[in-house]
Amino acid sequence: MLKTALGRFRAVAFWEGLSFLVLLLIAMPLKYVLHMPLGVRVVGMAHGLLFMAYLYTLMMAAIEYRWDVKRIAVAFVASLVPGGTFWLDAQLRGEEALSAPTPRP
Repeated sequence: MLKTALGRFRAVAFWEGLSFLVLLLIAMPLKYVLHMPLGVRVVGMAHGLLFMAYLYTLMMAAIEYRWDVKRIAVAFVASLVPGGTFWLDAQLRGEEALSAPTPRP
C-alpha cells in the first residue's frame, strides 16, 4: 500500500481523519466539559502535523496521477469534513488496485 503515491496518500488520509475525529469527539469535550485542555494540545498538534502531511501527499498523488483541479479540491474539502477522508478512501480504493503493478511469475 505504501509503495505508490496513492497508497501513501490513503495511509496519511486515514490517520489524519482519525486524528480529526479524536480531536472533535474526545479531546474537545474533555477540554470544554471537564476543563482538561491537555488533550487538545496533544491531539491538536498531532492533527496539525498529519494535516500538513495530508496536503503534501495529496499534491504528490495529484502530480503522479495527473488529477484535475476538481479532484484535488474534493480531496481537500474531504479533509475539512469529519469522516470525509474515510469517504474519500472508499472512492480511491479501487483506483489503487488498478494502478498497482502486476506481479511477475
